[in-house]
This record gives sequence, C-alpha cells and structure tokens, in this order.
Amino acid sequence: MTDEQQPVQPEPAPEAAAPVSAPAPQPERVPFWGYADLFLFAGLSLPCVFAAWALVRVAINVFRLRSGAQAVESVLVMALGYAFLFGLMALIFRVQYDRPFWRSLGWTEARVPILWNVICGFGAAYFVSFIGSLIRTPPTSGPIVEIMKGLTAQIIVGIFGVTVAPLCEELVFRGFLQPLLVRSLGAVCGIGLAAALFGALHYSEYGASWRNALQIGIAGAAFGYMRHRTGSTKSAVIMHASFNSLSFISLLAQGRNPLH
Repeated sequence: MTDEQQPVQPEPAPEAAAPVSAPAPQPERVPFWGYADLFLFAGLSLPCVFAAWALVRVAINVFRLRSGAQAVESVLVMALGYAFLFGLMALIFRVQYDRPFWRSLGWTEARVPILWNVICGFGAAYFVSFIGSLIRTPPTSGPIVEIMKGLTAQIIVGIFGVTVAPLCEELVFRGFLQPLLVRSLGAVCGIGLAAALFGALHYSEYGASWRNALQIGIAGAAFGYMRHRTGSTKSAVIMHASFNSLSFISLLAQGRNPLH
C-alpha cells in the first residue's frame, strides 16, 4: 500500500478545559451596618430632638395649650424625637441596604418565655437596688426629678417609662449599637461597652451622679446579656419594661424617685 493509500489518522480531540468553579459566596456580615452608619445615627440625634421640641412648642402656641406641664412636654419631645430618628434609620436601611427595619434590629421571637423575661427584669431591679445600697447611692436629683413633681406627672412619666422608653432605648443600644460592638470586640466587651454608654447617657439626668450612672450601666449589661443570649431585642425590651415597672411601683408606694 502506497503512502497515498494509507488511511488518514484523525487528530486527537483537544482536551476539554476543566470547568472553572464559581467563587464561594462570602458570608453575610452581621450586622450589615458599620461605624459610618453609627456616626450618622449619632449625628442625626440632636437635629431630631430639636425638631421634636420645635414641633411641640408650635403645637402649644397654635392650639393655645397650657404650657408648663413639664412631664407632658418632655414625654412628647422624647417620643417624637425617637420617631423622627427611627424613621430616618428605616429609610437608610431600605434605601442603602434594602433591609427591613424591625428584623434588622433583632425584633424577632424570643427563645425564652415572656414570663422569664419579666422575672429577669424584676431580678435585675432587685440586684441593682442592692448594688445601690452597697455604694450608698444618694437620693436622685436632676432634670428627671424636676419633671416628676406631683402624682399626675409621676403617672405620665411612669407610663412612658414602661412602654415607649424601653422600646426605643433597647432598639438603639441593644438592637443597633451592641451587635456592632460585639462584632468588633467580642461578646463581653461589646455588651459591656454598650452598657457603659447606656449608663453615661443617663449621667446628667440624675444630677451628674456616677453612682446612678453605674447602676443604670449594670442594668444595661443585664439587658444586653438577655439580647445576646436570646438573639431577640424584644426579650431585652420586655426585661427593661419589667425593670422600670418595679421601679415605678416602688416610687408610687414609697414616694421616692425611680432609678430609671
């Protein structure tokens, strides 16, 4: 057989390239916000409070309401200030991150029964009171005391203190601030720093008393531990509300000012 008659050998097919695996998705950062958002939130706080104060003053003048009821005015200003601030936070969460407001801040079902949150709140109140007796905390004074003169004012502030105040403060400190600090510093330092800032926030409210601030910081640490263990800001809110309710019951029964 001549060379021209020999069959042509087919060229070997090129080896198929190995499939390129897609890169593994990066784990989601929890929480998804960062310190830039924290500084923005802090920067918006004072304008929101000022806007709330201005709106309350305008309402008093337009509707010719009786001015001078400090408890009512203070409660309205605080409630509106929180409403403005949380409204802006919800807008930032939705526009920048496409995330919901409540679930992002840990408003989920608690892993423990509600009754247990209440019992822990009462227990924290007794423990903080015991600490106060050890460090000889003096009778409270300051702005919080000035607006609570009279039974009506005490009832108004008391209702606010067991409903709106625990909700708003826990959303800020245990829903927004603490998860960020825990992510950066670890659970112990994160809970502790958030609690220290919580106590410092109330320092001037009680006549610049470091003892009162320390007691409130200890309470904040208890709320923070509940938030961390259960994963639910709702648990911390219930515990905080129970803590405050026992303080106000003591106030009405004994004629003293509540711790918080």
